[in-house]
Amino acid sequence: MKHLLASAAVLAALAAAGPAAAQSANEKVNMVIAYSADECPVAQPGEVVVCEILVEAERYRIPSNLRYSDSPENNAWANRVEEIKYVGDFGAMSCNPAGAGGFTGCTQKFIEAAYKDRAQADGVRFGLLIEEARAERLSTIDADAAAEQERVEMIEREYMERLERERQAELPGEGELPPPPE
Repeated sequence: MKHLLASAAVLAALAAAGPAAAQSANEKVNMVIAYSADECPVAQPGEVVVCEILVEAERYRIPSNLRYSDSPENNAWANRVEEIKYVGDFGAMSCNPAGAGGFTGCTQKFIEAAYKDRAQADGVRFGLLIEEARAERLSTIDADAAAEQERVEMIEREYMERLERERQAELPGEGELPPPPE
């Protein structure tokens, strides 16, 4: 049985090494990302072209393999400190079965987690965006109102001046009469 396993492992290793050995050491490998409208480049002699075609919407985005990472380096320092704060917690308010009253902290931790999720929810982000747009609109409302007030006052002045000119002008039929016909 052991010999059978060993020979199977050797065969698997040889099968995996076969394609690598088939490539010559002087071959150039050109790995290209093309988008739906782009063409893949033509391979030159002694060159292997590997072309990945993505949809046009991905052109200016961060590559998908770099977008999300659970790496500890991507964790914020505030979160790291918060995690360290609970290392070795036991006893009352610890949410730990060890020690008297350890269960009492579980409710508090559930509440903190719920508030944390709520603070980072998409709805909150939309709320912030709406609040920013509202603040931007309100920041220009005074200037807009002043400009509108100035325009209305100008129209009223022009109207009053026209009325005054009409009052000062002679009415039809007033003034010197034309000489009677002979």
